[in-house]
Amino acid sequence: MINRIRDIRKAKGMTLAELAQNCTPPTTAQTIGRLETGMRNLSLKWMEKIAAALEVDPEALVRSENTSQPMIVASLQNAGAEALNSPREAVLPSDLAGSDNGGPLMVLSIEESVGEFRPGDMLWLQQIAPKDAASAINCDCLIPKPGGRFAFGRLIDRKGTLVGILPPGSGQKQQVVDNPPWIATAQMLVRPL
Repeated sequence: MINRIRDIRKAKGMTLAELAQNCTPPTTAQTIGRLETGMRNLSLKWMEKIAAALEVDPEALVRSENTSQPMIVASLQNAGAEALNSPREAVLPSDLAGSDNGGPLMVLSIEESVGEFRPGDMLWLQQIAPKDAASAINCDCLIPKPGGRFAFGRLIDRKGTLVGILPPGSGQKQQVVDNPPWIATAQMLVRPL
C-alpha cells in the first residue's frame, strides 16, 4: 500500500504543523512527518485520526501499489512551466470529499457554451445543507427545483427559505428556488483540450 497523507495534505494547503494541530488529540508535526514517510507505522487508529483532521475518508489515505495515479510533474508560473523537485500524486476530487462536513460529490456535464463554460466541461460539485448557504454566496451552485428540474448559476442571495441564483448565460434573469433540499457548490472544473 502507498501512503497518500502528504499528497492530500498538500492538496488541502495544510502544513505538517496544521495537520498535527487538527488531530484529536493534537500531535506533533514530527509525528505526522514520520507517518507520511513511513518511518512510523500507519495503524488504523492513526488513519482515522489523520483522516478526520483532513476531513476525508480513511480509505483515501492509502492506495494499492498496483494502481497507477496521475502525477503532477510541473507547475505553471509567470516565467513558464517549471519542473517540480519530485513529481507528486494528483489528488482527485473524490479523494478530497469530506466525510463529515461535506455531502456527496456530483458532476454537471456541460453540453453547450454557457457563460464561461464550454462543451465537454465537467463541473464537480459537492452537496451542502441549505442551512450552510451563506458559505456558498458568490459561488457557482446547482440547486434542485420541483419536478426534477435544476437551477444553475451564481448563488447571489438567501432570504429565509428562498435562494437566488444568477444563471451564467448573458441576459438571463435571476431564478429563485424555495426551500431546496440541498445545494451543490462547484469544487473543480475539468476541461478537455
